Amino acid sequence: MLSGAVLAALALPAAAGEAVTYESDGMTLEGYQASAEGAKGTILVIHDWDGLTDYEKKRVDMLAEAGYNAFAVDLYGQGNLPQSIEENKAKTGELYKDREKMRSLILAGARKAGEMGSDKMVVMGYCFGGAAVLELARSGQGAEVGTTGYATFHGGLSTPDGQSYAADTAPILVAHGGADSSISMDDVADLSKRLEEAGVQYEIEVYSGAPHGFTVMGSERYQETADKKSWDAFMEFVGDQLG
Repeated sequence: MLSGAVLAALALPAAAGEAVTYESDGMTLEGYQASAEGAKGTILVIHDWDGLTDYEKKRVDMLAEAGYNAFAVDLYGQGNLPQSIEENKAKTGELYKDREKMRSLILAGARKAGEMGSDKMVVMGYCFGGAAVLELARSGQGAEVGTTGYATFHGGLSTPDGQSYAADTAPILVAHGGADSSISMDDVADLSKRLEEAGVQYEIEVYSGAPHGFTVMGSERYQETADKKSWDAFMEFVGDQLG
């Protein structure tokens, strides 16, 4: 979880968006959204293991500034941000064990995001959120909310036993750090092989020297060059999928 010092270091501007509550199976959730006039589509943001924080809100505001409606989902519930690494692990562990619930929570956020007025959506996420993005991609349920592309930044890439990618899965962008000690290049190669075998369109960007979490501004892991290059690659990807 980002510390107070790290959050302060982000030097975040005044929020351009707003908090919004919604429901999933009787659970109250609190997302964050920002709209763009004449939006070219909607981008759904899935948070890291520490929940929906100022980091994801900043990304949402950046996406709105780029001309897209953007919505950050909440997978933990209103007021339920974890406060320690142990709690982070517990929260993500619960969802990894109940992947149907994980997908249901993502789709609830996607449907709420759909109220912003676009019928096309790209789903993206960071770290745990990146793994959740691929969970949705494998399920095929993204098509239910108009998903035209998936993007994962330094996210988990492994494929659970019994799961696979369908040939009609929307294109996938993977942004990965070459120096990531949590997600290995073997994991990258395995995902590439699976996507090739399934016939899924994909792009994998690997950034030399970039560690796990290289986009987390203000942290010791942050690598500005990799962050900017991956953001540019994502903007190009989004333009292709929502254009």
